[in-house]
Amino acid sequence: MMFDSKKYGSLLVTTLPQVIETEKELARVEKIIGNLLRKGDKISPEEDKLLDWLSNLVEEYEDKHYPFPESAPNEILKFLMEQNDYKQKDIVHIFGSSGITSEVGNGKRAISKAQAKKLAGFFKISVELFI
Repeated sequence: MMFDSKKYGSLLVTTLPQVIETEKELARVEKIIGNLLRKGDKISPEEDKLLDWLSNLVEEYEDKHYPFPESAPNEILKFLMEQNDYKQKDIVHIFGSSGITSEVGNGKRAISKAQAKKLAGFFKISVELFI
C-alpha cells in the first residue's frame, strides 16, 4: 500500500497529537492507540505512522513522569530468567560452572564483559543491560 499524505494529514487533524503534559491527555492518546491496535493487520500505512508517533509521545511522557529505576545486572538476569522460565542450569554454559552462576545470580560476583556479551546473545538483548 502506498502512503497517502492527505489521509495522514486528515488523521493528524482528527487526533491532534501533541506533547503529552497531563494524565487526561495521556488517557486520550492511549485510547486512540488502543483503537489503532485493535485494527491489527487492517491498519493503514497512515494509521501505522500515527500509531508510532503516538506511542513515542506516550513513552516520552512515561519516561519523564514514571522513571524506571536502573536495576543491577544480576537483577536483570534474574528477571530475564524468570520471564523465560529458565533455571540456573540453563545458563551454566555461559559462566562455566554452577558455582559462578550462583554467585552472579546472588550478586556476590559481577558479570564480566565476556559473560555480558554471551548473556546478551543468549537473551537477544543489548549487552549494556549487563554492564
